[in-house]
Amino acid sequence: MTTNILITLSRPQSPAAEAYRTLRANLHFAARDAPFKSLVVTSPSSQEDKTTAAANLGVVLAQAEKRVILVDADLRQPRLHMLFGLDNAAGLLDALNAAQLEQIVQPTGVDGLSVLSSGKLPVVPSDALSSSRMTRLIQQLETLADMVIFDTPPVLVVSDAALLASQAGGALLVIEAGKTRREQAQAAKDALERARARLLGAVMLNAPADRGANSR
Repeated sequence: MTTNILITLSRPQSPAAEAYRTLRANLHFAARDAPFKSLVVTSPSSQEDKTTAAANLGVVLAQAEKRVILVDADLRQPRLHMLFGLDNAAGLLDALNAAQLEQIVQPTGVDGLSVLSSGKLPVVPSDALSSSRMTRLIQQLETLADMVIFDTPPVLVVSDAALLASQAGGALLVIEAGKTRREQAQAAKDALERARARLLGAVMLNAPADRGANSR
């Protein structure tokens, strides 16, 4: 497990870890009026480290005694299995092809937190993510966890994130100080809204400390 990247484990008292706990609280408040059990995490471009954000969010939710499944739905450049030091022989595509989830969802070493890795990559990822099988899988995962977090490709690069966000309960947009341009953030927001995703907000990585924003 790459604990130096998972700051919520390596430095739980740091301002960055506390920012993830604040994000956890904000999601809790958002769910009070309109509950949701699945969440897409994406970014405008490949410059932002949305995978690290998804993983750290999963950790703090599990630390609050939630059952969390992190799903690597970035079927182009999957990284979740590397962050947690897990096998990637079987994963999301196998689940879509009716494999037993209990056999391919892996524990992470963090109580309550499991990962469904990408597994073998499909030829056309967007076809897999927009299929009726994906809709059924989301519903199945939601019965097994309090929160299902999907790490997806950048929303401005390919259609995968928008397709999945249209089926999930909510979406988070990860931006990064010094990397994400304002027009990119706006375009990403527009893309998610066109997909009729429930955009819950944005997470800023590496923000100046005085802004109190999220960072790695």
